[in-house]
Amino acid sequence: MKVKTILVSQPEPKVENSPYFELEEKQKVKIDFIPFIHVEGVPSKEVRQQKIDLANYTAIILTSRNAVDHFFRIAEEMRFKVPDSLKYFCLSEAVAYYLQKYVVYRKRKIYVGKRTFAELAPLIKKYKNEKFLLPSSDMLKPDVPKTLNKLGVEWKKAVFYRTVVSDLSDLKDVTYDILVFFSPSGIKSLFENFPDFKQNNTRIAVFGNTTIKAAKEHGLTADIKAPTPETPSMTMAISKYISEVNKK
Repeated sequence: MKVKTILVSQPEPKVENSPYFELEEKQKVKIDFIPFIHVEGVPSKEVRQQKIDLANYTAIILTSRNAVDHFFRIAEEMRFKVPDSLKYFCLSEAVAYYLQKYVVYRKRKIYVGKRTFAELAPLIKKYKNEKFLLPSSDMLKPDVPKTLNKLGVEWKKAVFYRTVVSDLSDLKDVTYDILVFFSPSGIKSLFENFPDFKQNNTRIAVFGNTTIKAAKEHGLTADIKAPTPETPSMTMAISKYISEVNKK
């Protein structure tokens, strides 16, 4: 069956040159963006119940833009003035640059990893005498605490925000040729919203091994998988698939 419609379970990209818009034009398909999950901040009262005193920490580990936003939100709610001496350990350049929303970048001690937590670990190890705070969601990747424990550093996880299933009732009578997922939470949201969902002729596109595993556990067939050596991005994988099936 030819592909004409695609639903991406994420917010619409804010950049004009997104590869999704290119894909839409090149393959003559319609792409909709609807987040299947969203993030909600944890109130400062709940953070206090986790026995978190921001003044106790000399360094902060930031794994995402959400972590940045919610750290500074909690600091504000707790009326805590973030000291200039605080060290920032950022998972990637994108996270580090996002810090500029809150701090004067060149005046802060910022250490940047390449992309994965394993690549950030050697930088954290260099400063093992610091007291690290890890602001995170309620769904933290297991390799993060494992890596920090292995490094033998003093650290504490603080849940500052939660990943919540979005209400998708508007999609009840809508069908798409391809559904695109980037996390197990997206697949969980699909089945929480539509417990009787049947794949039928819908193609499922998944990014990453944990998402592939979640799809399988829910009885879905993953027709499009990324990243692969040939298609390192989701848009490339979808484009390749469409080129093959729409030709027939």
